Amino acid sequence: MRHADHLATRILGGVLLTFTMRSHAQPSSDEDLATKLSNPVASLISVPFQYNYDHEFGPDREGHKSYLNIQPVIPTKLSSDWNLISRAIVPLVDQHIPFLGDGSQSGVGDITGEFFFSPAKPTSGGLIWGIGPAVVIPTDVDFISAGKWGLGPTAVVLKQESGWTYGALVNHIWSVGGSGAQSINNTFIQPFLAYNTPHAVTFTVQSEATYDHEAASGQKWTVPINFQVSKVSRFGPFPFQMSGGWGYFVDSPDIGPDRKIRVVFSILLPRGK
Repeated sequence: MRHADHLATRILGGVLLTFTMRSHAQPSSDEDLATKLSNPVASLISVPFQYNYDHEFGPDREGHKSYLNIQPVIPTKLSSDWNLISRAIVPLVDQHIPFLGDGSQSGVGDITGEFFFSPAKPTSGGLIWGIGPAVVIPTDVDFISAGKWGLGPTAVVLKQESGWTYGALVNHIWSVGGSGAQSINNTFIQPFLAYNTPHAVTFTVQSEATYDHEAASGQKWTVPINFQVSKVSRFGPFPFQMSGGWGYFVDSPDIGPDRKIRVVFSILLPRGK
């Protein structure tokens, strides 16, 4: 079994540190921007740069892994009723894990693309949702890439009311080719709960659980619980969001990490209504 198959499942999710560039649309309040940032399918063009530091890998807990996920998100208006939200995730990885290869590797990890077809307006019950395909493009970097092409469905559903945002994003990826030694058969589940205050402070708790159907018994789940606090402010006419957070893995494979720290810098272009 290639150890990279487990490691490659931990590239999603993160904590936001956001710089927002204004378009010529009607200006948004800080509170409105904070609310939009809690919605994965909001009408925002964004390019987040998400830094993650996972540490305490391995039986001796001496390994660590840093990775910067570049995650451009582009909403496209398909009609008066439908939008297409496209997101790519490109991880730049630097890891130092004694039991993998020569103990140190750097490179570009497997690239993930997600495409959500989403109604332009919430349902009568206030639900916001999107559904579509997800694809994985392998980079074939030893011990960082799983070396497999992947394809599967992805979906998100959420509700926003009285300052609260709650919902979940899920996907399932199967391998459809590639040179990797082991097939991909992973389920990803990301429940999230956020509260936005009138002062544009957001408190978030979420998980990014992965279930590897191909792993041995007792090694299938990777379940971090992540906490973050965010604040929207302004630098002159430009709003930005600063966030910081910490995560603890309540379950992971024997070689998996115990804790993580994450921060993100994200350029955003709010769209007009």
